[in-house]
Amino acid sequence: MPAWIYEKTFKAQMLGFLSKAPGKKWLSRFRLIIFMLCLIPLARLIWLGVNDDLSANPVEFVERSTGYWSLFMLLVTLSLSPVRLLTGRTWQLQYRRMLGLFMFFYACLHITTYLWLDYSFNWADIAKDIVKHPYVLVGASAFLLTLPLAITSNNFMLRLLRERWKQLHNLVYLIAILGVVHFLWLVKKDIREPMLYAAILAVLLAIRIYYKISTTKSRRQI
Repeated sequence: MPAWIYEKTFKAQMLGFLSKAPGKKWLSRFRLIIFMLCLIPLARLIWLGVNDDLSANPVEFVERSTGYWSLFMLLVTLSLSPVRLLTGRTWQLQYRRMLGLFMFFYACLHITTYLWLDYSFNWADIAKDIVKHPYVLVGASAFLLTLPLAITSNNFMLRLLRERWKQLHNLVYLIAILGVVHFLWLVKKDIREPMLYAAILAVLLAIRIYYKISTTKSRRQI
């Protein structure tokens, strides 16, 4: 068998194997496992709070922890489509909504900690902080953009908005960019972690852009 035929056959077999979905029982188990894993950061904060172990500045600790996990879950959510593009695997997409809502949940905890525990809803001081620290404005903008996505993350709104639903939810890419910029501007000295997040986001966006361009070229050739 010629090498190029063998290579093409091998790739087809591998893609076929990777695209196979687990059984319904395993899909349900995966959903439960993911749900429980997403609750671990919250459980950790509760445990540390009960044991008075939230560092010397507990408000800042909670604020940064919830922000970190919100951004982490956002990037995990964004990685599901590139996995489909690279492997042909589609079954993981059914967890995208749950992960996205957990991202919103931790973002809500993050913004609530800032407004309530950090500034006690003192809007004058909050306005001064926004002027003094532009990363606050960037983070607030990212959060506000998540609101319509969370509100429309249900089947009813999907049917109601139709094609506009997909256009609306494309805001997630802008939210991710703003989230990474917010993290990068927040960190003053060691920027290795936010740069890692920026690199991951860049790779995920590059994969989508590459396949988008490839698909457009293929359609033009038909």
